[in-house]
Amino acid sequence: MAREHVVRAFVLPVVLSALATPAVAQSLQVIGYSGYLGEWELTATVTETTSGHTKEYSGPLTMKHVGVCTQDGPEEKNGEMRLQISASSSQLHATISLAGVECTYGGRLSDSYMGTIDCPGRQAVPLKLWVR
Repeated sequence: MAREHVVRAFVLPVVLSALATPAVAQSLQVIGYSGYLGEWELTATVTETTSGHTKEYSGPLTMKHVGVCTQDGPEEKNGEMRLQISASSSQLHATISLAGVECTYGGRLSDSYMGTIDCPGRQAVPLKLWVR
């Protein structure tokens, strides 16, 4: 009997702490092409920040100019991506921050997310994204 109490006293806290451990946040890879000719390549790794009906993710982003007009090698910009994916409506909304400028994106899922990226003071540009 005394042995059972010792085992319970040891096992119970271990089990309770395991149950209280938060689930590991899910990460997604985002790739895409922006511009009328797909001249900007976008890559990001975003990690889930909130879950529920609409999942939210954020993480670092890199945009690389891959068009034929580059003279001194590809231009590269680093920033941050925050996105929300709604499972029920097949919509993706994102905020992309590059060099202090916040741009918005809204896309609808077909074989990829198709939409436009809107930056202040500039014309909207097509952006196609794949999320894995």
